[in-house]
Amino acid sequence: MHEQVAIVTGGAVGLGREIVVALSRNGCRVCVNYHSSRGAAARLIAELGDKAISAQADVGIRGEVSAMVDKVVDQWGRVDIVVNNAGVTRDALIIKQSEEDWDSVMAVHVKGVFNLIQTCVPHMNCGGHIINISSYSGLKGKKGQAAYSAAKAALLGLTKSAALELAAHGIRVNAVLPGYMSTGMGSAAAGSLELARGESLLHTLSDPLEVARFIAYLVTTKTITGQIFIFDSRIV
Repeated sequence: MHEQVAIVTGGAVGLGREIVVALSRNGCRVCVNYHSSRGAAARLIAELGDKAISAQADVGIRGEVSAMVDKVVDQWGRVDIVVNNAGVTRDALIIKQSEEDWDSVMAVHVKGVFNLIQTCVPHMNCGGHIINISSYSGLKGKKGQAAYSAAKAALLGLTKSAALELAAHGIRVNAVLPGYMSTGMGSAAAGSLELARGESLLHTLSDPLEVARFIAYLVTTKTITGQIFIFDSRIV
């Protein structure tokens, strides 16, 4: 069986980095997408060796996504796995949210995933798996986080619709809600981390390694699609 080819957006740091490492350890060739974390991407590629490449792209810009996917296909001939992990927050009360910040959140979390799906699916000739990283905020909403919550909720609907449409092509589409973790955007919101810990039935935060290992397993399955997996111990 051929080595699978994966693209992980936002793959240079935080949860994305752990997903890249987990997929690589499972034998995948991985494209590490990044927007601004060039140094972190380079260090990760050096660690993984010739089974990984990096590609800078703003996922909200279709031309940049197309160029990245072309690079992957030129290198390895196909795409088997897409993990839509890239994320951004522009938190504000909805009546104070700027249109520019609203649009930037939607561009990454919704249009970005749309761009990756449309661009990658034609190269997923032998079936494949798309994993969309959503959020607890997309289920419950959060004060001061209307743009992010709306985008992550939209991503759940997009996951379900894509699963329905792509099943006939053997492509599975699932969503993972990692929960609060002390990496990347989570660490920047210390108050939210402590609130999440307090609401947790186990009084813990989510473990990025656990999430990454689950994703590395999920993409090996053949009969799971249209599902939402929540890595949290808060009641939904």
